[in-house]
Amino acid sequence: MIRSIVRGFGSALPKRVVTNREMESMVDTTDEWIVQRTGIRQRYIAGEDETSASLGESAARAALDNAGLTPDDIDLIIVATSTPDNTFPATAVNIQNRLGMKHGAAFDMQAVCTGFVYAVTTADAYIRCGLARRALVIGAETFSRILDWNDRTTCVLFGDGAGALVLEAGEGEGTSDDRGVLTAHLRSDGSHKDKLYVDGGPSSTGTVGHLRMEGREVFKHAVGMITDVIVDAFEAVKLPLEAIDWLVPHQANVRIIEGSAKKLGIPMEKVVVTVDQHGNTSAASIPLALAVAASDGRIKKGDLVLLEAMGGGFTWGSVLLRW
Repeated sequence: MIRSIVRGFGSALPKRVVTNREMESMVDTTDEWIVQRTGIRQRYIAGEDETSASLGESAARAALDNAGLTPDDIDLIIVATSTPDNTFPATAVNIQNRLGMKHGAAFDMQAVCTGFVYAVTTADAYIRCGLARRALVIGAETFSRILDWNDRTTCVLFGDGAGALVLEAGEGEGTSDDRGVLTAHLRSDGSHKDKLYVDGGPSSTGTVGHLRMEGREVFKHAVGMITDVIVDAFEAVKLPLEAIDWLVPHQANVRIIEGSAKKLGIPMEKVVVTVDQHGNTSAASIPLALAVAASDGRIKKGDLVLLEAMGGGFTWGSVLLRW
């Protein structure tokens, strides 16, 4: 059986760090309020010379270096982003060009904060059916570009950054002991659109627009939706939840992360949390967290790792893989 095995990982962050103390000088908020409600202590904000494509390129190069590969070894690039450099062409094509690639295919995937889970699932499908041998999966965001900096309820939550994985085809036995992606579960429900959205777009207003969110409504739905796809993942591979080594959730809010872990009975010692350092970086948050935990030695070869996310739309999903 063909499995999509993680060959390499990488990340990239903007130069500028914005702490909660600095946010206090920008909007009517406090460090205590932000930390208590979200767990966020700082975030990275892209400068004028930093874009989703430039951050994505840096993360991609880091992942390739970690894998011991070059762009010539890649067949497919999928970029998960809600903040592309241009309406078109795709940011993935931009990154492909920046990497000097003249072959293969590249495209973007838009599922907001669940984008990286959707992108990994799609790359896995390409690899398993033989359409690609190696895929570069990138989550890259510059959410600072779509924030209303006068809205204190949203501008303190988000940050910029990029993360990437190199997935490579490998042979497995078809069991849960195989390395690579074991199962993936994707969901969406468009009836929740108005709870988390951007109030602009090329076809509607002709403008980029700003992010709008009904925070309480999002929180109310998040834990139930997230735990649903996690339970589905473990049932699909016939493993108990206790078998998990690491839960790597979308880094939106520490209270959502803690609530989901508690509901599932997963101790926080098994949960990778980086929201305090990065804020909510949407599709970039899971690969950024993976890069942190793999770099510091927490995630090791053979570990059972669960990725999960929920985003605007609503979209939500999970990927269970063995590192």
